[in-house]
Amino acid sequence: MFTGLIEAIGFVSKVERRGESVRIAFSSPWGLTEIKVGGSISVNGACLTVVGIDGKTFSVDVSKETIARTTLGGLKPTDPVNLERPLTPADRLGGHLVLGHVDGTATIAERREEGGFLTITFRTSEDLSRSMVEKGSVAIDGISLAVNEWRGVEFSVSIIPLTSQRTTIGRKRVGDKVNVETDIIGKYVQRFLSDQTGEERPPKSRLDMEFLIKHGFK
Repeated sequence: MFTGLIEAIGFVSKVERRGESVRIAFSSPWGLTEIKVGGSISVNGACLTVVGIDGKTFSVDVSKETIARTTLGGLKPTDPVNLERPLTPADRLGGHLVLGHVDGTATIAERREEGGFLTITFRTSEDLSRSMVEKGSVAIDGISLAVNEWRGVEFSVSIIPLTSQRTTIGRKRVGDKVNVETDIIGKYVQRFLSDQTGEERPPKSRLDMEFLIKHGFK
């Protein structure tokens, strides 16, 4: 479990292909204390298991499934990544509950900068967009952000200068892909509505009063 508050920017130091999987080594200029072999760490929003540590460098194995659902398979040496250690019971939850289970990817469709603030519009799949709501939470490359606007398969977020400086989001450009994890609460609501309607997937239309009254909410 993570918060979406990035602790450090790491850099890819080595990529080793192993059949359909890949082992990647990362280094951090600040180092990361309290990580150990067998422990979890979030890399660009994906929860991975540390399989080796050498000084300030640690290695992870990325499975075929993770490669298919995330951008990790495209990483190459010197690429920067967002790093976060798991949440502990004594920590403050400053972002939102992030599982590190990436749902899919999105592509940057527009990037606007004004006064140091960034507004980025992403284009994603219809399935992912159904779990989003305006002013709800979303994790982009592991960063806890709020959805400013939601328009079908596109959504936008605002980035404050501090987030741009302390994460990789400020380096992203139009056409770049990012990892997306939608809010876990939204996923459960989506599943609940699917069960109520008897459909495998929730209805494409938005939740409205007519729907609520029809299903016994008054």
